[in-house]
Amino acid sequence: MAKLTEISWEEYSGLSLDEKSPYLARCEGDGLPYHTLFAQQFDRPLLERLCALANRIRFINKSKEGALYLKSVLAHKRAMLYFSQPSSRTFLSHLAACQILGITTGSVRDAATSSEFKGESKEDSIRTFSSYFDMIIMRSPEQGLAEKMAWELSNSDRPIPILNAGSGKDQHPTQALLDIYTLIRSFENKGGVDGRMVVFCGDLLRGRTVRSLSYLLTNFNDVKQVFIAPKELQVPDDVIAILKKKGVRYEISDDLKAGVKAADAVYMTRIQDEWDSTKGASAKIETSHFKFGAEELKLLKPDGCIMHPLPRRDEIATCCDRDPRAMYWRQMRNGMWIRAALIAATFGYERAIMDCGY
Repeated sequence: MAKLTEISWEEYSGLSLDEKSPYLARCEGDGLPYHTLFAQQFDRPLLERLCALANRIRFINKSKEGALYLKSVLAHKRAMLYFSQPSSRTFLSHLAACQILGITTGSVRDAATSSEFKGESKEDSIRTFSSYFDMIIMRSPEQGLAEKMAWELSNSDRPIPILNAGSGKDQHPTQALLDIYTLIRSFENKGGVDGRMVVFCGDLLRGRTVRSLSYLLTNFNDVKQVFIAPKELQVPDDVIAILKKKGVRYEISDDLKAGVKAADAVYMTRIQDEWDSTKGASAKIETSHFKFGAEELKLLKPDGCIMHPLPRRDEIATCCDRDPRAMYWRQMRNGMWIRAALIAATFGYERAIMDCGY
């Protein structure tokens, strides 16, 4: 079995994402992740296992006795939430997931409140956290930092798992997990996810959630992906290269209304202007035709769904919020359950929870 302790950083970093995945699994050989760094770690059987575990956790948590049981499962563990990039939902849903499982948490959300303010490197900060905690859940604007630290910790005297809660413009695997979980629940009594058409709209160039979800969708049969955006913000070539390699049907477009009319799910995203190389550059891009409002709502199929990783600005009109096809608020709550499932599975408690008497 591949282990990070048996490969140098130079050798590991030269591998493809698919080749890296075996090095990130639990050493018990149960197919579950130890470090969660990117979407390529998850195949369909693993996605279905995690969704089943999330369903089981949310069912158990409905009773007082069940909730108390869940709080005992990982009461002996501690998790560090290291968020050096702003977050509301990702931070709070991971925090709530830890609370459901009884995990004690610590957090750093501003480098100015840590020794980084004194000049300590992020790498030294993370090594410090590993001395006090059993897991690090981290979000960083620095692409690849979570991956590098997963290798570093695995080769230290204090190896603990790292969960990537968003890395630069690169990947957001736990967001993609909750997106898949939402799609599975949305279509579970309507024929499933296979054969569906998913439309992505907005800033597809810099949206790490789009990159991660697009990959996870390749695990399902005959799902067509449609990318609708201004040409300046269209999906990057590396995403399309993966779809071509896997034989996935896709389409590039700038016509949202046509896309919505044919879509089973519409995944809207905001303009990611925090990544502008020049201040105000995104404001110069024409985006008025890439917003979901009352007209688009009329075009959407009766059993379709609207999704958004949030936060939103004006790309989804608030008049859509009460429509039963608007899934973004449920999507947000689903994040708590699937992240609880991932954390429990990472620590090896999948079977204990699935088989408990509650």
